[in-house]
Amino acid sequence: PIAPPWDEASKNFAYYLAKNVTGHDFYLLTNGMIPDLPVEIHLKPIYTSNDFSYLQKMRLVKHLHKMRKDFDIFHYIFTPTKQNAFLIKNFVAHKNGQSRVIQTIATLREDLYSDREIKYLIFGDLVITYSDYAKNKLNSLGFENVKRVYPGIALDEYKKTEKYEKLMREKNITKSNFVINFTGEYTRLGAIDLVIDSFLEVAKIIPEVKLSLAVRIKNDKDAQKKNEVLKKLKENNLLDKVSFFDDGNYKMPPVYNLCDISIFPVSNMRGKFDVPLAVIEAMACEKPVIISDLPILREFATPDNSVIIPKESTAALSKAIFALYENPIRRQEIGKIARNFVETNFDIKKVAEIYRQIYEKL
Repeated sequence: PIAPPWDEASKNFAYYLAKNVTGHDFYLLTNGMIPDLPVEIHLKPIYTSNDFSYLQKMRLVKHLHKMRKDFDIFHYIFTPTKQNAFLIKNFVAHKNGQSRVIQTIATLREDLYSDREIKYLIFGDLVITYSDYAKNKLNSLGFENVKRVYPGIALDEYKKTEKYEKLMREKNITKSNFVINFTGEYTRLGAIDLVIDSFLEVAKIIPEVKLSLAVRIKNDKDAQKKNEVLKKLKENNLLDKVSFFDDGNYKMPPVYNLCDISIFPVSNMRGKFDVPLAVIEAMACEKPVIISDLPILREFATPDNSVIIPKESTAALSKAIFALYENPIRRQEIGKIARNFVETNFDIKKVAEIYRQIYEKL
């Protein structure tokens, strides 16, 4: 459901896209009211809960079937699965010739699906990918109706600011602290153990270091992993140096601006956007980002706008952190280049204009 809390990238993107595209009326499928929307945005409260459970998914299919002739364009912004592709193809059935279908696909999940299965997941008149990597993959499978458009973020919100004093007091952080931020996941992407092990090393060398963990707990496995992290930090007397942002009550720009650097040392990108917004948002706030050298990430991470390290290397991560700690001028240089890169490629206003042209062409 497109509704608060704004803690899921696809619905966030749908919300900001609708707010920034001009000249078209949007109908957002939600669970109640969303304040402060332009008059061109209309809400259809088809859900009874913000939890996208099986019941809510069935409500979605039911209402999509009812509305299949009501709109000029149906725009789906989610990662396709065999289940949702089957339901849309067979029960929504956009075959009346009156409406067009756009699929915006954040990632293809090649770890789960064969080429044949990926072909089954595609049903849009136009398919928009978040990366050239995914676009080239679909082209190789015979799809010509594919366009790459990067996701957009609100740069008037994600920008460099002073550290919020209230948040500093709450998290017991002073201006003398060197704060490392990790925005990621506990059980996916294979990063959290590396982050903690590196922090244990860095804390021995940099007494004033602190760690910010903006990591959501999505399920029982995540909760279990967080408990393991807490135990390890307690055993090493470092728990008081770590701040957790996982209860959904924090906006991310102040969290990014609380830190001096951000890290994204993932082992894989399974289930994540091809372009992870946790990296783009940090860049927008002019934070130097340490990032793993993965093929999918090379599309936007360069030696100029980030610090690229080998994956699964605690030593490399610790070395990169220490190098940035010692060189504040280099941190500033990377941050400014990163901000310029984001302004060029990920500004939601520029992205919205691309979509406006797409809608009109369809």
